[in-house]
Amino acid sequence: MKNNFLLLKALAWEKVSRPPVWCMRQAWRYLPDYSAIKNQYDFWTRVKTPELASRITLEPIKLFDMDAAILFSDILVVPLEMWLDIELVESKGPIFEKTIKDKADIDALDINASEKLTYVYDAIKLIKSELSWKTPLIGFAWAPFTILCYMIEGKWSKDFIEAKKFCFTQIDLALELLWKITDVTIVYLKKQIEAWVDAVQIFDSWSSVLSPNDFDTFILPFVEKIIREIKPLAPIILFEKGSNHALEKLSKLWVCLWIDSSIMPSVARSLVWENTCLQWNLDPAYLFLEPNEIKKKTIEMIDEFWVKNYIANLWHGITKNTPIEWVRAFVDAVKNYKK
Repeated sequence: MKNNFLLLKALAWEKVSRPPVWCMRQAWRYLPDYSAIKNQYDFWTRVKTPELASRITLEPIKLFDMDAAILFSDILVVPLEMWLDIELVESKGPIFEKTIKDKADIDALDINASEKLTYVYDAIKLIKSELSWKTPLIGFAWAPFTILCYMIEGKWSKDFIEAKKFCFTQIDLALELLWKITDVTIVYLKKQIEAWVDAVQIFDSWSSVLSPNDFDTFILPFVEKIIREIKPLAPIILFEKGSNHALEKLSKLWVCLWIDSSIMPSVARSLVWENTCLQWNLDPAYLFLEPNEIKKKTIEMIDEFWVKNYIANLWHGITKNTPIEWVRAFVDAVKNYKK
C-alpha cells in the first residue's frame, strides 16, 4: 500500500499521472473544528495531547482528501525540550524566556531532548492508525540554523541581527551550538520515522538572512549531516527559504527541494539536477478568487512546472479566513489535472 502513495512516488522520481497535492498549514485556523479546539485548549495543550493533535491533523484529510497529511505539532518543540521555556504570544510569535549567551548556556542544553518528545511520537502512531494506511503522513523539524536564530534572538526578527552577530563574533560557540542542535534533530526525526511517518520536511525559515558564503558555513554542513542520516530511512523535503543561490548545490543532496515564489519555475529547473523533485506553491491569496479563477491559476502553475518530479502546494500555507470551498477548489484542480 505504501508504495502506491502518489506523494512517495513523486519523491522517488517515479512517473505520476498528476502532481500530488497537500497544503502548508492545511490543519490550521481556517478550519471550524480547529477554531473550536483553539477556544477550548491553549496551544501547548493542543501540541502535547496526542488525541487533539491527531484530530487536528486529520480534519483537512477528511474534508479534502489531500495526498498527504502533515503532523500537527510545532517546530519549537526541540528548543522547548532542550531547555528553553517558550511563550507563544498572539500576533507576536514565540518569546523565549531565556536566550543562549555563552558556552555555559550551550553546555546546559539537554542533548537527550528527543527522548522527552513522546507526545509527538504518540500522536504519529494515533494518526497512522486513523489514516488506516490510506494517506501518507509527513513529519517535520526546524533546521539547526533557524533554531539557533530563535535561541539567540529570543523572538521573531526581520533580520536576526543578534543571532548573526553571535555567529560572526563567536564562531566556535555558534558551530558547537549548531552541531548540538543537529544531533538532537537527527534523533528526533529518526523517532518520528520509527513511529511511522512516511516522509519528513526540514524547514530553514531564516536561511535568507545569510549571504551565500555564510550559508556554506552555518547551514550547509548541518543540513548535509541530517540528510545523510535520515535519507536512507525516509524521503525528505528541504525548505531553504530565500536561498535560491544554493539550488544547484542543494540538488546534489538528492532530496525534494521546496522553492519559493521569488524564482521562475524554468529558472529553478535549469539550476537543479534534471530529475530533482521540486515543491512549488501557488500564492495563498489566490484562494480568495472565485473557484474558476483558482482552477485557472492552479493549472497555469502545474503547466509551468510539469507533472514529473513536482509536488503542488501553497506558498507559506493557507491563511486565516480562507473559505473552505475555495481550498477545495485548489485541491480539486490539482487532482483533476490532465495534460
